[in-house]
Amino acid sequence: MAIITLTTDFGVKDHFVGAIKGTILSNLPEVNIVDISHAISPFNIQECAYILKNAYQSFPAGTVHIVGVDSELSPENQHIAVLVDGHYFVSANNGVISLITSEIAPDNIVEINIPDSNQSSFPVLNVFVQVACHIARGGKLEVVGKPFKNLKELREFEPRISNDGKTISGNVIYIDNYGNVVTNIQRALFEAYRNGRNFEVIARTNKIKTIHDSYNGLINFDLEKGQRKGPGDALALFNSAGYIELAIYKSDLNTVGGASTLLGLGYRDTVTINFL
Repeated sequence: MAIITLTTDFGVKDHFVGAIKGTILSNLPEVNIVDISHAISPFNIQECAYILKNAYQSFPAGTVHIVGVDSELSPENQHIAVLVDGHYFVSANNGVISLITSEIAPDNIVEINIPDSNQSSFPVLNVFVQVACHIARGGKLEVVGKPFKNLKELREFEPRISNDGKTISGNVIYIDNYGNVVTNIQRALFEAYRNGRNFEVIARTNKIKTIHDSYNGLINFDLEKGQRKGPGDALALFNSAGYIELAIYKSDLNTVGGASTLLGLGYRDTVTINFL
């Protein structure tokens, strides 16, 4: 059974997601539609790319992924369909796919060109759904577009190396439902420059000198409970996607706050690693 996923910044209040699903099912009644997220921050390409990159690999090869973020057509924001890593992505050329293609070369990219398609303020419905259904039926990309090579890349948020390799400066690229703060510093980059040295992770006025592999790695279970670190304490870890993440152990963003509020970190803020 064909699978089509949806990743958008549409939210769930309006009719947009319902209309998309209804149109897909009208074209392909047997298709399996899966929501990855409709809570992407409006027009936040980096956040969309992070979520999509870490979700798509869990789906079977051949899955079609519709990306509905900053999708309005313009001369600088073409509509594209991409085959990469065995998956199809239907999106605007806004950089969202580049987080995937930066590590895995795409097999095929076309600029979508559907005759008589309605160019409106809702291209996800009028264009992307048509293309996704065509692919899900087994159709070829060449039927819906022409070869395209100018894939836009997200370069703004690449970590910077300075001080003769002693400093990595990264940025906050995502804040999750718990208020945990994800940076763009990946484990492989960190290990490449560490060379066995001690280090400190600096986020505003906060310094953390250990990076754990899990949230409860913060806790020394050999100590009595009253002597342990625990709920409310800050930590750094390599998250499941391999990025350095800052968190407040067992905190609640909606009550006492999370790392984003308690450490004073927002989207694009700087997080620095100094090797000592």
